[in-house]
Amino acid sequence: MAAASTYAANFADEAGGLHHIHAGDIEDWQPRDHDIKADVILGGPPCQGFSGLGLGDVNDPRNKLWREYMRVVNEIEPKIFIIENVDRFLRSAEFEALYAATEKPNGDLRDYKLVEYSLLNAADYGVPQSRRRTIVIGVRRELEYLNGLRYPEPSHAKAPETMGTTLPGIESKKPWVAVGPAVFSRSLVTPTTTELPQGSCNPLGLKDFSLPGTFRTTDLHFGRTPTDVSLARYKAIPRGGNRHDLPPELSTPNWLAHRSGSHDVMGRMYWDRPSVTIRTEFYKPEKGRYLHPFAWRPITHYEAALIQGFPESFKWCGSKIQIGRQIGNAVPVGLSRALAGVIYQALRG
Repeated sequence: MAAASTYAANFADEAGGLHHIHAGDIEDWQPRDHDIKADVILGGPPCQGFSGLGLGDVNDPRNKLWREYMRVVNEIEPKIFIIENVDRFLRSAEFEALYAATEKPNGDLRDYKLVEYSLLNAADYGVPQSRRRTIVIGVRRELEYLNGLRYPEPSHAKAPETMGTTLPGIESKKPWVAVGPAVFSRSLVTPTTTELPQGSCNPLGLKDFSLPGTFRTTDLHFGRTPTDVSLARYKAIPRGGNRHDLPPELSTPNWLAHRSGSHDVMGRMYWDRPSVTIRTEFYKPEKGRYLHPFAWRPITHYEAALIQGFPESFKWCGSKIQIGRQIGNAVPVGLSRALAGVIYQALRG
């Protein structure tokens, strides 16, 4: 409900009201007259579960969201469908099953063909975040004018690490956007609060229902109250450092036993590089490189939202955890805008 409420708070008026919003499980959705005229369907069903499709176990709960996504595509019959998923999706049995669903004569998506399926990095589209994701584009077979639909051309590129080296095409692109100047120069080093503002909202107009909100992105710059041990760890980690820089008394048995593991756990973001991938628990530095470049704290919801490309005026509904999940699950705005641009041009013919 929180994500649907956030959507309604931002876009319901522009879209003509609430009638097109289904705030519930996808399996409960049924098409209505005003639902069935969509040119594009976008979705991100979870990777797990799709490998079991077609194996006869219709009750397998892992299959539900994939089956429901394909049901919606078949009900609406859009000209284009897009799937966003994790980077490893292309190497999975799940992707093979998706491809088969479009190529087999009796496949669930036999009326479609895949015209693009590869990895895109949000940093290549001006997002101050290195976030590699699989983007799959399918088009209806009879619409030949869509066969030429391709990914947007990257506008940015990683600068060559060797002095004097110029790679073909690099010179025409802007350098990746560093997270320090783009985000951390806009936020207070020390947040002045640990809580969201008071308030409740019900942008969906539901009976006997409310959520915390609505908040602007600028309301999300709240800190946490770390334990003494956590604060000592934050202070011990230098710029660019991570858990490997901790003295033994501030480390954990697991970290000490796995010295060759992830270098992102308890890591500081680099001021002069794009950030790592923003996930749903970005406020927990034990989950990744989520410490501020130099302050003794994790990044805030405000900073994570800016890294994802949300404007400061964007409206949010929900608790801290719910808003964090919305931020981490989002496709970065810069990448979304680039994809929307090429799709719009393709649909115009």
